[in-house]
Amino acid sequence: MDKSKKIIGLIVFVVFCGFVSYTLYRWMRFGTIDGGSIIFSFIALSYLFNWINWGNHNGVKDKDELDRHIETQSAKIGYYVLMIMACLILFISEGVSNLNDMKNYPLLIVVGLTFVTSPVIEFVYSRKYK
Repeated sequence: MDKSKKIIGLIVFVVFCGFVSYTLYRWMRFGTIDGGSIIFSFIALSYLFNWINWGNHNGVKDKDELDRHIETQSAKIGYYVLMIMACLILFISEGVSNLNDMKNYPLLIVVGLTFVTSPVIEFVYSRKYK
């Protein structure tokens, strides 16, 4: 890996640490959580993992069969992990196990959408080839 790619990786790491530090500072000092900083921290973290995995913060450009297989399998696993995490966040944040007692309807809708997203996309994509 050449020197410029290492510098870019270091910059992405520093940006990620900066967003996380700023978010933690505001939370500890003022007791507030800044939603924008959390989102930008996750975006910087995704760039960092793309850079670590592919050597480029945008991902690999020329994909061979192994790269496509890695992306396909990680997308499937990531979908189910995200579904489980959304369910856990819903039940932990609401503190109830009865669906009728939940008051966070937007999060409840997002959790419901996680169950139908994959089948709907597979249906639409399969119609393309039939």
